[in-house]
Amino acid sequence: MTELKPVTLNCEIFWASMQEPNRMSNKYQIDLGNLSKAAADALEMRGINVRRKDGQGDFITVKSKNPIRAYDKNGEEIKGVLVGNGSIGKAVIGYYDWKNPAGQQGRSPSLMKLVITDLIIYGGGPEVKEADLEEAL
Repeated sequence: MTELKPVTLNCEIFWASMQEPNRMSNKYQIDLGNLSKAAADALEMRGINVRRKDGQGDFITVKSKNPIRAYDKNGEEIKGVLVGNGSIGKAVIGYYDWKNPAGQQGRSPSLMKLVITDLIIYGGGPEVKEADLEEAL
């Protein structure tokens, strides 16, 4: 496969573990979903596996050993907040080939830049301020 330039795609962000490693993979990772057919085709042409899931549509998972940095439309780094599901962005995706000691090999997406155009801040869900424990069902 010949070297292809990175592709820029519109995406919806899901399950962003950008500041702390994901507990399952022990890597920083983010799902980029609801990709257009053109984006999915461009990624697959580069040998990147595009998966499909209800609610996320066509998506890829990008993983890193380093924290994932995101920027706003003005080029300022987004710091101090957790990026919530449903945030909208533009991502520049390249790829890298890998081979592990067991002989497995493949190609994975590489997130070169992430600009979040519509940020939803994750707040951990609604806080319960009052509850009547006596009325428990």
